[in-house]
Amino acid sequence: MNSQLAARPQATAQPMPGSSLAWPRWLAGCLAVGCLLLSATSGAGAAEPHVALGYDPQVRPLQFAASEIRRALAARGLSAVEGDLAATARATNRTRFLLVADPIAADRLATRLGVAPPTSRASESYALRRLRGSGAVGYLVLGADPTGAMYGGLDLAEAIRIETLATLADSDHAPHVEERGIKFNIPLDLRTPSYSDCSDAAQQNIPEMWSLDFWRSFLDELARHRYNVLTLWSLHPFPSIVRVPEYPAVALDDVWRTTLKLDDTFSHSGSDMVRPAMLDQVEIVRRLTIDQKIQFWRDVMQHAHDRGIDVYWFTWNIFTFGAEGKYGITRAQTNRATIDYFRASVRETILTYPLLAGLGVTAGEQMENRRDEFSKEKWLWHTYGEGVRDALKLAPGRQVRLIHRFHQTGLGEILDEWKGYPGPFDLSFKYAIAHMYSVPNPPYIKSALPHLHPGLRTWLTVRNDDIYSFRWGDPQFARAFIRHLPGPDKVAGFYMGPDGYCWGREFLSTEPETPRQLVLEKQWFSFMLWGRLSYDPDLTDSLFERTLAARFPQVPAATLLEAWSHASRIFPQITRLFWGDIDLRWLPEACLSHPRHRGFYTVRHFIEGQTMPESGILNITAWRGRQLRQQPAEGITPLEVAAALDQDATSSLRLVSELRATAGQGEPGASAKELRLTLGDLEAFAHIGHYYAAKIRAACELALFDATRQTDQQASAIRHLTAALGHWQRYAATAAKQYRPALYNRVGYVDLDALTTKVEADLEIARQWQPGTIPDTIRARQGDTPFKP
Repeated sequence: MNSQLAARPQATAQPMPGSSLAWPRWLAGCLAVGCLLLSATSGAGAAEPHVALGYDPQVRPLQFAASEIRRALAARGLSAVEGDLAATARATNRTRFLLVADPIAADRLATRLGVAPPTSRASESYALRRLRGSGAVGYLVLGADPTGAMYGGLDLAEAIRIETLATLADSDHAPHVEERGIKFNIPLDLRTPSYSDCSDAAQQNIPEMWSLDFWRSFLDELARHRYNVLTLWSLHPFPSIVRVPEYPAVALDDVWRTTLKLDDTFSHSGSDMVRPAMLDQVEIVRRLTIDQKIQFWRDVMQHAHDRGIDVYWFTWNIFTFGAEGKYGITRAQTNRATIDYFRASVRETILTYPLLAGLGVTAGEQMENRRDEFSKEKWLWHTYGEGVRDALKLAPGRQVRLIHRFHQTGLGEILDEWKGYPGPFDLSFKYAIAHMYSVPNPPYIKSALPHLHPGLRTWLTVRNDDIYSFRWGDPQFARAFIRHLPGPDKVAGFYMGPDGYCWGREFLSTEPETPRQLVLEKQWFSFMLWGRLSYDPDLTDSLFERTLAARFPQVPAATLLEAWSHASRIFPQITRLFWGDIDLRWLPEACLSHPRHRGFYTVRHFIEGQTMPESGILNITAWRGRQLRQQPAEGITPLEVAAALDQDATSSLRLVSELRATAGQGEPGASAKELRLTLGDLEAFAHIGHYYAAKIRAACELALFDATRQTDQQASAIRHLTAALGHWQRYAATAAKQYRPALYNRVGYVDLDALTTKVEADLEIARQWQPGTIPDTIRARQGDTPFKP
């Protein structure tokens, strides 16, 4: 665990109550607690069924922690007597919780009570201490700051919920990864789209982006899982979030959505995300003035701040949706009116939102590679850089972090143009390109690491364009991935999320909740794993097993965790064997790429495919060559990958069957539906795992037949493809029970049942195969290059 991290700056409009500026007014009461914790009588405690909960009610993160403790107690039939720390000091309850959000007060309290002080004052760190007296027990949270104290309070709530409070030991906690965030492509409005808006999920979620109930639930979930950053990504958000005095007609009232049925013909660069026909067919889904919108986003940012979460806006460039044609604004990189407009919009965004932590910028997808005064980096500096400088002249002392993406630009150009930036300046890097569920140690950042140092760090974009529908959960993979991240001298943190899906409310379910679940709620176990382990990768699987036991008491938690882990290993294994680096080239849920790329991947594509760089896996043609030359493999073979897929799929199906039998014997319970759907997801993972294993074996046999002309190898390939068809049919049937077909912006329309005809076509490909069509070696395709010096 990295405990020696630089303090994380708080994006505050004013000092938070409970900071070191406020501690003296309640410290005296806090210190008085020592006598009462150690001297409360057994009789007094036994007569009182409640617990006492003490904290400074003016510290909003502690309000949230207290509410979580109350909720956990209520589930056990208990309630809490609440008060500030002084009131709790006078209480006679047998069990008391004290949450302290100031490091000076925490140290003094620890000394007064004779317990060890916290070992770290790093931002968001905290210590848990337990005191026993005559029939009384006290649990102290000693936070380095309000967020750290909140996390300690959440630990106590969790211990109540999973029944580990009695064994809770003294412990100290500090974040392993400093910045732990979510990447959210936000569908604000038809007129100000994000990169993912030409999809069913984004369109359905446009109204939700303007619901405080949505964002309160969303941010509460992030805090529970220890995320502390939310990045909102848009092509051009300004018309929907800010009023610019020089350009008043750009600000947009109301929230629009098109009623036109969308398709898969949109540009992958985002250039036609708003088409004239879409503007001809419009519905207004929210009626809000621009002033109401501004207040809305201030409220969202305040709630985020109250949960210890920093908010950033990220943009791609140059997009002018919502402003195009007004005041001479165009997409042209040489248009000075556009430069002036962007600069003013950045200024006003900073001034309008005091709690905005910073901005992220991209030198693409719509920028020209110029070498004049309008080069990419000069343009970005004159708009975003100068816009921030203008704001800071009007708001001295304000800190605005700028995160510049390594994307379609070079490091030298970035550093040349941004050397005068007046604040924290970081970079951003696509860590696993589009597929976090591949290997736990992606190789792509190696070339960038020598250029990074404590004064120039990067964030990692951790893209999940692997799993949209299903519930994933493998703590071993997540823990290994996090432990392989470069250290805090190179990396500030990460933000995780998809480009091909919207992590708002889910709209795929065939039996939805009302209101529909947040994706964060549906896939809660995955978000828990990544959030909690990035704060502390030393957490053991016993925590996750106990959490599953509390949520699904109908089944053995150890068996469920084992089944979940086996099922969740399917996609990483197939993705590193059959590598499609960017999102439009590979969706393992459907063996699919965008129709303008390859569409459905056939058995021929598998033969010709490349493996993930540095995965240690031989592609099928390289394996064939070694087989025919009787050379040692010197790597993991495709057949070994197939065997591993079959093993995990078989184990998962067996365990799912056991779990269903056990669940059927007990009371249904409140979580019966969720358990049933979770087991359905694990079954779907298993069936497609068997499908990929059979397809790999078929591709290997067909590759050999291509070289040897031995018909028994062709016949074997056909048998494997026949088995693959059966596995696919079971997969499609299992998934269709729970999910509807949908349009995705990066791979097009996905209908697993309709794709069965493509799966069947593999059999005909094998039957009609003409030997000698596959060369001995296939040159690797030049893929996405995340780093350019």
